[in-house]
Amino acid sequence: MSGNTIEAPRHLTCTPSRAARELGLKRGEFDLAVHLGRIRTVPDEGGGGGRRVDRAEIERLRGQDGFPESFQESVRAVGTTEGAALMEVSAARFTRLARLGLVVPVKFYLNRYRAVVWLYLAEELRKFAADERNARLLTGRTPQDLRDRLEDGLDLRARTWRGRHLGFLLRQAGDPWERAGAVAAFLDPVHISDVIKDPYERAHVNRFRPGPPAHGAPGSPSADLAERIMTADDPDEVGWLRSDLAQTVDEARAHRSAPRPTPRQAVPARPPAPPASHPAPPAPHSPPPPPAPDAACSPKPSRGLRGWLRRRSPRPTEH
Repeated sequence: MSGNTIEAPRHLTCTPSRAARELGLKRGEFDLAVHLGRIRTVPDEGGGGGRRVDRAEIERLRGQDGFPESFQESVRAVGTTEGAALMEVSAARFTRLARLGLVVPVKFYLNRYRAVVWLYLAEELRKFAADERNARLLTGRTPQDLRDRLEDGLDLRARTWRGRHLGFLLRQAGDPWERAGAVAAFLDPVHISDVIKDPYERAHVNRFRPGPPAHGAPGSPSADLAERIMTADDPDEVGWLRSDLAQTVDEARAHRSAPRPTPRQAVPARPPAPPASHPAPPAPHSPPPPPAPDAACSPKPSRGLRGWLRRRSPRPTEH
């Protein structure tokens, strides 16, 4: 396994819910910590397809300095208003920095109006503000070239989130086919079909193609919006993902061929059943068979002759 994937016996692991309680995290904080690679998980050997946490991993995290407060703070996500306060800038400037891709969201959710709310890692915002190289972006006038890009409608928040989410999926992938599925998760099916011509390879990649983070029931407006955020639309990003997908599929082919249906063995054809037997009709011009002789109609010999013969035959000798 690669990235934050390790292996451990099932009896030495616990469920994500149990691990979150033992680490003092809310479930959303726990999921984000896994997403960021702060908590390493293992496949569920019970066959459920989920993830579990090694007991040794929980003890490792508990042994860190300042636990649990320091660990909780390292995975705290904030919105625009709180993020701007952390960086001591206005909400409008913070939004400009996010649209320029200078601060990267770690997750998003849809509010009741189905508007996208982006969340940022508080720890990263503090580091950005503390870097002297960013002082010009936090105070004073935004450089003209950046203002021109913003006026043209530039908004890189979804793209930078996709890049970060791809890194998370690649860390969870176990083999090259799973990595190909992770890359394909951000491409429209039309692009996937164009890159992967073989239908069996394409079906195998789609098997490992994760969907977007759950937002609403499948087919709902919220789910459709999450699908659009997940799918790359910028030509430059699409071209990069297509190239990466082609390379990853080449690596997957070298690792293991995609499964194909087993050819069926030819079954010998059964001979046709003979037609039902019927009595052959008589020949059209053959005479009918003669009727069987009737004893009642047979001619009888003359009684006189029979009596004369009896009289002429010698009688047997009596003893």
